[in-house]
Amino acid sequence: MRVAVIGAGAAGMMAASVCECEVVLFEKNEKVGKKLFITGKGRCNLTNSKDISEFFDSINRNSKFLYSALYTFSNDSVIKKFESYGLKLKVERGDRVFPESDKSSDVIKTYEKMLKDNNVEIRLNTDVHKINKVDEKFEVDGEIFDKVIVACGGVSYRSTGSTGDGYKFAKSFGHKIVDLKPALAPILLNIDCTDLSGLSLKNVELNAFSGNKKLSYEFGEMLFTHNGISGPIVLRTSSLINRKDNIKLFLDLKPALDIQTLDKRILRDFEEFKNKDIANALKNLLPKKLIDLVLKSANIPYYKKVNEVSKQDRNNLVNTIKNLNLEYKSIMDINTSIVTSGGVDTKEIDSSTMESKLVKGLYFAGETIDIDAMTGGYNLQLANSTGYLAGINASKI
Repeated sequence: MRVAVIGAGAAGMMAASVCECEVVLFEKNEKVGKKLFITGKGRCNLTNSKDISEFFDSINRNSKFLYSALYTFSNDSVIKKFESYGLKLKVERGDRVFPESDKSSDVIKTYEKMLKDNNVEIRLNTDVHKINKVDEKFEVDGEIFDKVIVACGGVSYRSTGSTGDGYKFAKSFGHKIVDLKPALAPILLNIDCTDLSGLSLKNVELNAFSGNKKLSYEFGEMLFTHNGISGPIVLRTSSLINRKDNIKLFLDLKPALDIQTLDKRILRDFEEFKNKDIANALKNLLPKKLIDLVLKSANIPYYKKVNEVSKQDRNNLVNTIKNLNLEYKSIMDINTSIVTSGGVDTKEIDSSTMESKLVKGLYFAGETIDIDAMTGGYNLQLANSTGYLAGINASKI
């Protein structure tokens, strides 16, 4: 039995490492795990230590499809497997699991040990061009295999080799590809962010609407870029709005304060700065860079004296601080997203084996499938779980 695994990302390496037969792992890059090097800002958030039953709340697409994969090869299984190879792990805020060394290279070295242990033949700098079915076998660029696992990733971070090859192979076998969208990506705004660039906000709440329907609210940290917003709550929001229309984004700058409490706080500041410009009176309440945008949005002149501010002005100010309209433009290009939303339709894949329902002997794993999740180690867990399921089933006769 010979199995070809296309793609040496997390899903492909896991699949190849558990295949109990002769395995050839094809990788177009000069090294394995290239995207893993930049995962978790180079620290590699391997998984999450929450109970596996809680994972499904953080999966954005086709969570039911992933039950078999996640329960067959759970986060506990991943942790035990990597620790058994000597990789020391630690758990940080949000139950995120990282290597103790904070080096993604140590995670990749562990994958390499697994592959070596399983006598996997790794072919680097090898771009697979065509896969054909010949009788009951597969021809991969002229070479014959019994089974094929496609684990080529998505189209995010193309510089790491994720150029959508998996979709091309899937299509050639008649598979439907669900529209590809950016997930976990920065968001572009229609407001001038030049002066706001680099401003980081903590303990704020980002609310997303499609028309009048509330889609999500995310609490935590974000930052302004030269043309929009990024950071944890923005990335998570992007995954929830990427298939919706008529998007509106509102930022609550003081979610811990209700309207009445915020109004009282502003009145105290106004009393202290009653002879100053309103911009100066807000310096203890808001970041300096943000005051201009808030006042413009509240339709209050920047240099208006505090003692000239009307009750209506104050009401506008309070409502603006609680609901700052960020004038949504779009999600950034898919190449800037952490993961790709969309991919091979899960209806055409056996969820208990990862085998194609259309072509016997063809398997899929990882981001090539129409699955994606939130930040926090969930996406890498999905890659390992689907890779494991594909690997153990592809090696069965």
